Amino acid sequence: MITVLLLFAAAAILGWGYSRAKPFGRLGILAWLQTVVLMVPWLLFFGFSAAGVYLNLAGILLLVVTSAGLYIYLGRLIREEGKADLASQRAAALVEQSSAEASEMANEIASEVAGEATSKASLKDATDPGTKAGADRPEAQKRSEKAIADKPGTKPETKSETKSPISPEDLAIVEGIFGIDTFFRTKTVPYQDGAIFKGNLRGEPAKTAQTLSDKLAAKVGDRYCAFLISDQTDRPVVVVLPKESGPKPTTTGQQILAGVLAIATFATCLETAAILLRFDIFQSPERWPEALPIALGLIAVLLAHEAGHWFMARRCDVSISPPFFLPAWQLGSFGSLMRFESLLPNRAVLFDVSFAGPAAGGLLSFTFLFLGLVLSHPGSLFQLPAEFFQGSIFVGTLARGILGDALQADLVDVHPLMIVGWIGLIITAINVMPAGQLDGGRVVQAIYGRKTLIRTSTVTLVLLAIVGLFNPLSLYWAVLIVFLQRQPERPCKDDLTEPNDTRAALTLLALFLMLLVLLPLTPSMATGLGIG
Repeated sequence: MITVLLLFAAAAILGWGYSRAKPFGRLGILAWLQTVVLMVPWLLFFGFSAAGVYLNLAGILLLVVTSAGLYIYLGRLIREEGKADLASQRAAALVEQSSAEASEMANEIASEVAGEATSKASLKDATDPGTKAGADRPEAQKRSEKAIADKPGTKPETKSETKSPISPEDLAIVEGIFGIDTFFRTKTVPYQDGAIFKGNLRGEPAKTAQTLSDKLAAKVGDRYCAFLISDQTDRPVVVVLPKESGPKPTTTGQQILAGVLAIATFATCLETAAILLRFDIFQSPERWPEALPIALGLIAVLLAHEAGHWFMARRCDVSISPPFFLPAWQLGSFGSLMRFESLLPNRAVLFDVSFAGPAAGGLLSFTFLFLGLVLSHPGSLFQLPAEFFQGSIFVGTLARGILGDALQADLVDVHPLMIVGWIGLIITAINVMPAGQLDGGRVVQAIYGRKTLIRTSTVTLVLLAIVGLFNPLSLYWAVLIVFLQRQPERPCKDDLTEPNDTRAALTLLALFLMLLVLLPLTPSMATGLGIG
């Protein structure tokens, strides 16, 4: 019944999306088809399950790969269509701006002529013997001074609504970086310690952002940073802020905290390993060597995750903080928190650094899981109830393919590497959740933008709160996100240029695998697969 309701809800969402996309023509329909491609694997999987047809792991991966390929193809069509639409919009904007500039020039000429005529009339009134010197001369002088003051070029023109926190000298220099071939500035609005410059984007976002940054650095050094972003109405704006408002380096106190958390995480990994071996390490501390191999396996997954972040950050020439591990006795660790200590040039770099960690940790965890299942045999160290494999669609399906009918017994003998790999996949999956500054949240922000991330964060937190009524682990993770990681990552210098379709397909794959790892098998699906 739940599966049928999910299918009806998905169909309703797709119908509503089509009605919203249709007024935008071909571009809107292509974007809607991308949404369809994202949902097709799940619709087919649950649809087949409702009909009594259960896909194995190879079938699920085939759906994901096919969906990713179609997503990339549709993305290319959208980019080509978008370029043509953008070119027509820019041409129209250029014509409109040219007309506005011509009108402004005509007004200035007319104003100058009127000002000169007023000045001459005032001078005549002032020197005419027939006028009343005591009464009319001051009024004539006022008219003359006002006319001269109103003439273009006699006083500096300002387009700021209020006084900017940037000094007038710096503001004049910053306004000089804009041009008709990059970003045509029309208004300056104060913002925090800097300013927002509104106007019209005239060039490609990536090239324009780099040009503006280079010009700004040439004029004021590294005292200010420029960001090309979208405002609330999705119009491009340039934000200039002082360097001091950027990310701060890790302090000595924070480094000490990171070290303390790392030691605590090592202890909780030992505790988790001891629980798996059915003894309490605090009551029997002399048995710690028995728990050490499993604990080292969990730590290897955590270090691989952080090594992925560190390697990609070095490659992209950005700085990141040391990891702040989150100890948890249920899993050994919930992963870690990481901060960017330098501004990111674009959203592709945000994706690469954020995705590299889960990719490295997930691949190592999958390797442990696969080897553990292959090495499992009667008499292995661990014995798990067959129902235990119903806790994950991904693990249960893979185990059924490797262990076969062994999953129909009451107890299944498994190798320790299988347990380590499974826990590693869970740690990776909860960090790929699309919320806040988790790795999954940063990936979603890089591909789909901050507005989409805010929506997915809300949905994720609501679902975690609901699941937390039955599983304290989910509630604990939701609380950590709310208090530590709920805000999106700060914008990149070029926050307009979207990453390519390959990165978008990898995001789709990561989110899909995250759900496969965390979602359990329903009883009917487990029966159909022969698990338990």
